[in-house]
Amino acid sequence: MRKKRKIGFPKKKKHVSRVSAKMGKAPGTVNYLGTKDKIASKVYITLYDIDIFEKEETTDIARILDIKASDKTAWINVIGINDEHFIEALGTKFGLNSLVLEDAINTEQRPKIDEYEDYIFGVFRMLYLNANDEIVGEHVALVLMENTVLAFQEVEDDVFEGVRNRLQAKAGRIRSRGADYLFFALLDAIIDNYFLVLEHINQRIEILEDEVYNHPKPIVAQNIQELKKEILKIRRWIFPVKELISRLIDSESPLITKDTKLFLRDAMDHTLEINESLQIYREMSMSLMEMYMSNMSNKMNEVMKVLTIMASIFIPLTFIAGIYGMNFDHMPELHTENGYYYVWGVMIVLFIGMMVYFKKKNWL
Repeated sequence: MRKKRKIGFPKKKKHVSRVSAKMGKAPGTVNYLGTKDKIASKVYITLYDIDIFEKEETTDIARILDIKASDKTAWINVIGINDEHFIEALGTKFGLNSLVLEDAINTEQRPKIDEYEDYIFGVFRMLYLNANDEIVGEHVALVLMENTVLAFQEVEDDVFEGVRNRLQAKAGRIRSRGADYLFFALLDAIIDNYFLVLEHINQRIEILEDEVYNHPKPIVAQNIQELKKEILKIRRWIFPVKELISRLIDSESPLITKDTKLFLRDAMDHTLEINESLQIYREMSMSLMEMYMSNMSNKMNEVMKVLTIMASIFIPLTFIAGIYGMNFDHMPELHTENGYYYVWGVMIVLFIGMMVYFKKKNWL
């Protein structure tokens, strides 16, 4: 029996504005806008063809350029994009436009694809679940060149482990194809992980639906609001990807072969499915708050109905008690021997009669 995974709701994070960091600077300024602590960049290189597979770690730019000049396919993975001087030096040696380098380390950059004469540049958002089952969004920039894919990541955690395993194990067709297929494989890994994130969103919606119906507490409304904000943020990251892949399919760049475009069409189908699911989850999250408010209103109406029924029962009884509680000497039946019991009898008959009436009306 599969163990049910506990779904956590992310803690509210304090928003940090980074707009001021860019103000007043010239376009193309290589300026890191993320929140990670500054660390030295690491460069992991995977060099392969159908027969050879090599891995290397180096920050020697001359060595990286030698590897790039090889006739084999190279995946140059740069980890740590807050080392601005290294990123700028590496990008300059690779002949990258300063605007490309600016976007490569801008963690707030919207997903995009730009085509240049010698390379294709793309910015995407990796989404995955951390150890606490919280959704993490990490910036990744990919540059497709002849025989080379240059990847910029903010942290080492990513969604590319499957690609690395396939390369090392010589599984599938990846070792027999060029850099354009590697570019597709990395993009496909990002897209496939979107499905896991959407599954997580769906489970959270199901949990919230149960809580809305059974335990509609203020914390539930807060969790619904957090979920709505998170879905909107995820939608902003995922929604443009379909259009970007469409641009790659329609591209006339010689860097992308016809065979790879067939696989890109399959990836575009996945993005269509993801966007449709995301739209459904967005509408469901919006309806959750309506259901919450409706349920709270129904519970309040139930309380008001009970109070109204209780008031309706005790108003005539209070009226009788008030009449016979007045301090007058001459009142009808005041000196009747069994008057006290008669009054009690009338009050009990009224009580029972009203209860029977409310029951027939299905108010109880």
